[in-house]
Amino acid sequence: MEVSATYAKKIECENCKEKFTTTKIRSRFVRVSKHESDFKPVYSDSNINPILYNVAVCPTCGFAFTDEFSSYFAPGVKEEINQKITSLWSGRSFGDERTIDEAIETYKLAYVSAGVKKEKSLTMAGIMLRIAWLYDDKNDIDSGIRFRKVSRNLYTEAYSAGDHAGTQMSETRVLYLMAELSHQIGDKEEAIRNFSKVIESQRISTDPQIIEMAKERWQEIREQR
Repeated sequence: MEVSATYAKKIECENCKEKFTTTKIRSRFVRVSKHESDFKPVYSDSNINPILYNVAVCPTCGFAFTDEFSSYFAPGVKEEINQKITSLWSGRSFGDERTIDEAIETYKLAYVSAGVKKEKSLTMAGIMLRIAWLYDDKNDIDSGIRFRKVSRNLYTEAYSAGDHAGTQMSETRVLYLMAELSHQIGDKEEAIRNFSKVIESQRISTDPQIIEMAKERWQEIREQR
């Protein structure tokens, strides 16, 4: 019997605790052929794209979340979610296989949920960047740039706040993304400034590959000017 690349995973809503199913992709089917300069994974089979399924959307309360969300809910936040999200929710399910448009919708819901829950800027920046990647897959260049701009600004806030502490994201990686996204949205001065900071950190950084990427990017921009 042939095994499907996707499967239904039962999870519990972090907000209302109701159980529901969401689609995931089996890791053995995922093949990354390369990564773009902003770390976007390019999959060997474009039909098997785990990015489409990163967000879980609770059909009961409308709260949308990713694995990057904190499990902590500050006092009063659940009441705020009920008021700003659940009261407007139609009970829609995103549990089946998703199109790119449906995936974009789930990330936008996750961004709203993250804002109400007061998640870190680092988490919200990652959501915005993934929306930009999905718009790239639709060849919607303008939307890709628009969401990269928001992502860059959120990564800048995250860097200032030290959001990366205790996460898998290093300070060098956050700074590199600030630089690369600035380059992609046409903010060359900010790109050069931050690529320079990445290169200056090479003595203390544990990300030699990112240092090399920053050097290449910095040189490219200097030559273009």
